[in-house]
Amino acid sequence: MKGKIIIISAPSGCGKSTIIREIMARGNVDLKFSVSATNRPPREGETNGVNYHFVSTEEFRAAIANDEFVEYEEVYPGRFYGTLKSEIIQRVEKGEIVVLDIDVKGGVRVKELFGNEALSIYILPPSVEELRHRLEGRATDSAEAIDQRVSKAEYELGFAPEYDCRVVNDRLEKAVEETERLIIDFSSGKQTF
Repeated sequence: MKGKIIIISAPSGCGKSTIIREIMARGNVDLKFSVSATNRPPREGETNGVNYHFVSTEEFRAAIANDEFVEYEEVYPGRFYGTLKSEIIQRVEKGEIVVLDIDVKGGVRVKELFGNEALSIYILPPSVEELRHRLEGRATDSAEAIDQRVSKAEYELGFAPEYDCRVVNDRLEKAVEETERLIIDFSSGKQTF
């Protein structure tokens, strides 16, 4: 049986990583993270092929030129991260349900490439004001950084209609249940998009 691709995107601070971790911890659906590629060196304790596929800058650029990525981003000047097509295809062929926790533009691209084999879910904040409040509550960013994140989020929210499903994370437990149900229904063939 072929596996499925689950794309989950959201602006920073909307809880997508927390929702994915909660679903994985519940154990009702066996999600496997896609392993991204990067040209940064491994940090202590990181393993090639487990944490990331660590490649040189030249290898990363060659993979871009050869259209080997479903999505990639130059996060900082000269620092690349991306999802290899081969990583996804190999896992789907093994029957795995592969989850991609990626930015909104990357999510749209993956959906375009894989069509009905992929389910795209967009996690929304209850409001932009609540998102600002959450980011401030983290106490990890300056006021200027929070303003930048909120501004970026307002832009990214414009991509929500391009996703198959939208889940508002107003209460974490409810958002986890709704997202999990969408994934289970899609992976079992009860729902197609």
